[in-house]
This record gives sequence, structure tokens and C-alpha cells, in this order.
Amino acid sequence: MSLKTFKPYTKSTRGTVLVDRSELWKGKPFKPLTSVNNASKGRNNQGRITSRNHGGGHKQKYRTVDFYRRKFDSIAEIERIEYDPNRSCYIMLVKFEDEKKFYYLAPQRIKVGDKIQNGSNIEIKVGNCMPLQDIPVGIDIHNVELQPGAGGKIARSAGTSVSISGVDGNYSLVKMASGEVRKINSRCMATIGVLSNPDKKNIKIGKAGRSRWLGIRPHTRGVVKNPVDHPHGGGEGKTAGGRHPVSPTGQSAKGLKTRDNKRTDKFIIRRRKGKKK
Repeated sequence: MSLKTFKPYTKSTRGTVLVDRSELWKGKPFKPLTSVNNASKGRNNQGRITSRNHGGGHKQKYRTVDFYRRKFDSIAEIERIEYDPNRSCYIMLVKFEDEKKFYYLAPQRIKVGDKIQNGSNIEIKVGNCMPLQDIPVGIDIHNVELQPGAGGKIARSAGTSVSISGVDGNYSLVKMASGEVRKINSRCMATIGVLSNPDKKNIKIGKAGRSRWLGIRPHTRGVVKNPVDHPHGGGEGKTAGGRHPVSPTGQSAKGLKTRDNKRTDKFIIRRRKGKKK
């Protein structure tokens, strides 16, 4: 895939940079694996807004992606690679020998017609899924489980991957993209390869309307609000200083550690890298 620019017929097309999706499937998704995707508009189960500036956007159907990859001892053929509006990487529709079909996350350098499989003692090949104990050190992997049988949780975004840096007893030492090294049970499943659509980070939206299509509403800065609406609000004229930057609820916005999960601290070998000063 490559980036796509436009002739500057308008102010928005001058700055727009998108990903060329001409090689992807152009039809509708596989209907048996889709469901209704009602937009939450940033609200929780009580109807209260917990994530601001969300709402609107184009209607979408949810594609049921299989993060478990538990269909063993069978070879699947890749039928097509599709765009999924619910995630940043692409997905692929695979068909097994018994005619069953699944959606999987699509890695880079995989093509329609390729064969993949899940299980132990299989070939180390892009798209194959196997336990961490069967994967050599240094291989790029994605869709990694944290608990055996719980489904992939780590490295599911566009262009991401992690790698195995060593073995410690029944655990594999997995190095994250952030630099953190973590112990994960060696029986957990992972898929070989780096995820597709690495140019996602180079997209330039170009105009406000395209953000609205994506369900992103306008954002109002805290410093232009009133004191009753935001901790940064109030003041005569343009007031930028005098306060530490915080969220609307008063939580520090610059470097405050919010992780509080002592139950899993023992699995972290090395913390992620801090910001360079």
C-alpha cells in the first residue's frame, strides 16, 4: 500500500494525504460475520459521557474478528483482504478446508491465495498462529494472548508488532513496542508477522468534515472556557499560565503515573522507556 495525495483544487485537497486502498476488497463484508454496531457516542452503560467529543459519523457494521485462532489441524486459504472501519489495520477473510470462514487480522506481505494454519509444531511463516514456546527468539509477532485461551490482546493496531527476547522457565520474555519487557505464559498463542497498514500514522485528514465522518466532534480548549466548565478556564483576555495542566476532572495531564495493578507487577521485567528530555 502507498500514500495518496491530491491536486490542490481546494484548500482541503492541498493538505490531504490518504492511504491508497485500491488493492483491497471493494465489495461488502461477509454478512454472516457482521453485526449491528450501535454508536456509543462516548457514553457509558449509564448514559453519561465519559469520553468527550465523540458522536455522529458514518454508519458502520461490526466485523466479528476471531482473536482466539483456536481452529487447529486445518489449513485455511485467504479469500480476500478488507478494510475494517472499526480498527486501524486491515482484516482478511479466510476459508478452512471444511468451508468454515473467519475474519483474522491481516499482517504485512500476505496475499490473497496464501495458506495459513493454527496450532503447534507448524511452519514459522507470516500469518501462522502458534504458542509462544514454538516461536524462535527475535521473530516479529502480533495478536499475543496474556492468558492461555483468553484471545489476543497485545499488538493489534496498524503496523505494530512485538518480539520474543528470551525465555524464563514456563514464561517467554516479550519486548513491547514501548520498550517494556514482560513475562507471558509460553502456552499463550501469537501470530507471526507485523500488522498491515503501517502508513496509517502518515494520514493527514485535510478537512474538518472527514473527522466528522469518523465520529470525531469539535474539541474546545480548556483555556477558552469559563471557570465553572474547566480548571483552565477564566481570566481576563488570553491567560495561559499560572496553573499546572490538568484534565476537566483535575487529573494531571503531564506525566502522572496512573497504573495501579500490583497483581501483575511481578510480570513486568523492565518498564517502558520514559520521555527523552
